[in-house]
Amino acid sequence: MKQKIITFGELMLRLSPENNERFTQAHTYEAVYGGGEANTAVSLSNFGVETSYVTKLPSHTIGQSAVNSLRKYGVGVEHIIRGGEQIGIYFLEKKTSQRPTNVIYNRLGSAIALAEESEFNWDEIFEDATWFHFSGITPAISDTMAKVTLNACKAAKEKGLTISCDLNYRSKLWSSSKALSVMSEICKYVDICIANEDDAVGIFGMDASNSNEEKNAYIAKELTKMFPNFKMVASVWRTETSITTFKLQSMIYTEGKAYYSKEYFMNILDYIGAGDAYCAGIIYSLINDFDPQKAVEFSNAASCLKHTVSGDFNLVSVDEVMKLAFSAAGNEVSR
Repeated sequence: MKQKIITFGELMLRLSPENNERFTQAHTYEAVYGGGEANTAVSLSNFGVETSYVTKLPSHTIGQSAVNSLRKYGVGVEHIIRGGEQIGIYFLEKKTSQRPTNVIYNRLGSAIALAEESEFNWDEIFEDATWFHFSGITPAISDTMAKVTLNACKAAKEKGLTISCDLNYRSKLWSSSKALSVMSEICKYVDICIANEDDAVGIFGMDASNSNEEKNAYIAKELTKMFPNFKMVASVWRTETSITTFKLQSMIYTEGKAYYSKEYFMNILDYIGAGDAYCAGIIYSLINDFDPQKAVEFSNAASCLKHTVSGDFNLVSVDEVMKLAFSAAGNEVSR
């Protein structure tokens, strides 16, 4: 069966001081485009999957540059609405040694934040589509976007699409109480949920500290109790092993059983978009009927490789992910 994936969210301009400088030092900024669902669409397109991205962007040159950043990698842009005055921007101070990542948003009044429900024709958008993916960032943008996301989920469900959601709680965008109210309704339509501990705590107030179970499995089990429609809950997490090194592992929970990937010990070039790369790995695995263990290994490897790629987009192929996940050759020189 031919697959077509629709993703929906805000495409933003990311500005980062060069050479890991602080904002107060910077005279020049690296500029790239990205956003959770756009990152996932690019990953899937690089995997050879037909994708189409839905958003609203200004019709000026910066908006067109953002559209071009997706078109460059084969993502469908036919459902991008043009209008409004501003593109969302976020400033990123990259993590360096003990200094954590710092993000400052400048997205108030962006084109999609001011978009209207009537601008999104979901019947048309979902024509011939098989999968709909979004994140919890999208309904957090505005009250209207919360309604639009819910409408999209209802339309996707009516058309028989599989629906996946990366909960992606962002405390700088909305409160826990607001997130709980909105996401509790939206999650009723979701089939595949991607969530880590921060999401579960931030949105649903879950506490895994008193459980005897591994915390990610506990959270997944509790989420499936809360939302019986969840067919799968997936999670990926990083653990700091030293000032400069990290361990990456992930889990898939489905049909009452947790499946864990192997661990990768790594240095990080750029981790923004690593969770979105994981989402793409999950979607690719499921549309290709991977069993849960193969799916968690593939998805974890996809996320691992994103940490080696600068910018938001994960510019790797299926073969590269497969080699890392399943080949003894690992990261040897490719000749």
